[in-house]
Amino acid sequence: MRVVRGLVTGTLLLVLTAVPARSAAPEEQIVWGVHFALAPTWFDPAETSGIITPFVVLYALHDAMLKPLPGNPMAPALAESWNVSADGLVVELVLRAGVRFHNGDPVTAEDVKFSFERYRGASARMLKDRVQAVEAPEPRRVRIRLKQPWPDFMTFYTIATGAGWIVPKKYVEKVGEDGFKRAPVGAGPYRFVSFTPGVELVLEAFEQYWRKPPAVKRLVFRAIPDESTRLAALRRGEIDIGYAFFGALAEQVRRTPGLTLKATLVPTTFWVYFADQWDPKSPWHDRRVRLAANHAIDRQAINQAENLGFAKITGSLIPASFDFYWPPPAYAHDRGRARQLLAEAGYPSGFDAGEYFVDAAFANVAEATVNDLQAVGIRARVRPLERAAFFKGFADKKLRNLVQGGSGAFGNAATRIEAFVASGGAYVYGSYTDIDGLFREQAAELDRKRRESILHRIQQLMHDKAMFAPIWQLAAMSGVGPRVQEPGIGLVAGYAFFSAPYEDVRLKGR
Repeated sequence: MRVVRGLVTGTLLLVLTAVPARSAAPEEQIVWGVHFALAPTWFDPAETSGIITPFVVLYALHDAMLKPLPGNPMAPALAESWNVSADGLVVELVLRAGVRFHNGDPVTAEDVKFSFERYRGASARMLKDRVQAVEAPEPRRVRIRLKQPWPDFMTFYTIATGAGWIVPKKYVEKVGEDGFKRAPVGAGPYRFVSFTPGVELVLEAFEQYWRKPPAVKRLVFRAIPDESTRLAALRRGEIDIGYAFFGALAEQVRRTPGLTLKATLVPTTFWVYFADQWDPKSPWHDRRVRLAANHAIDRQAINQAENLGFAKITGSLIPASFDFYWPPPAYAHDRGRARQLLAEAGYPSGFDAGEYFVDAAFANVAEATVNDLQAVGIRARVRPLERAAFFKGFADKKLRNLVQGGSGAFGNAATRIEAFVASGGAYVYGSYTDIDGLFREQAAELDRKRRESILHRIQQLMHDKAMFAPIWQLAAMSGVGPRVQEPGIGLVAGYAFFSAPYEDVRLKGR
């Protein structure tokens, strides 16, 4: 039985408005149908959670010191230039002149300092443990002092987290944390207009944006978690771009006159996390059981059925395109071997694996995976959760048994290992001392070849220990309607499957 993908929870009580909405003709706005319920947590860079979803909003409302842009994975943005001292201990950044927040306040070094100190999202502890001080010696100059050389500092600061996305200090202090979520102010190409909790976010062009004035006056993000409803809205012209179509519905997009299917291989990996593998009483404590699960999953069949064959089977939670990626040996789909391993581990008849937790938008992948596990005797039940609730539960270590992990965040092998493998990571339930020791060693290694060797060894250990059951590297499939000239999908290399930069999005005839 097919589980409906996406749940909208809670009663919708009010519409929050910061800027009076002025009407925009249909040809002046573009509407996205997104596959998850919208949440205020995505509006605040300080709460960036180590996944790609917040950047759907950040790229519109906010701006960063540096960020991925077309043709440059770490392009100058609010910072027009930056340099690192010869000893690797000081990073200096120079802010672009004349840049302002949506409320008219200038973007200053004090805002940069404030944003870093306020940051509490993914990798916050690592960043703050390794940064000695953030200084604002001049209004347009920022100096960051590190406690020791850290070759990945700029990667963590600017693209793998929200620490380098800047908010206005005076405004946040005036309205408070809750007030900022109700009416966020940023320095991005679009300003906040209104938000209907869980349902719709409306943004309006900020004509003074430094890079270029946006081509479309209004952006509307509409939460339509159910895939078939999203497709119907795209066909009727109620939305202009629909994200995340799979299988038969993706094929319908491809065959519908006037619609275009955009299939893009993206650095979004999916895997099964054995959350209880550190519990000696759990079946997952036995490596043979984890290996059995890996051999049970028919990844190619899932790829053909759900991703039309476009996905890449990498065997890792680290995308093949990332720096320091190590290509692991493939797990053969072998049900006989899986049953044999289960029998050797003391489960000849299999066992009840409990609930399999998943972001509801990707319950289809969970269903297919659970079917494969059940075929060898590992009996599990799919438990879809709305996205914000899923990742909060994951980060709070409240999801047990099996968890379908996934991330499309920017970064490299080290950033993924930090978030999902090494001790203290945002989504790490347990770790191994040998991996933790190697991770600390690579973090301070300035020689690239030696560092690569260490990171490869960590990935080998991850594979040898069967810490995860990797599924695939996603090929994202989105539907684009006939009014859209440039949807922005794929303009920024390595940026999941979302539109960006929004100021480059265009409608036909504009």
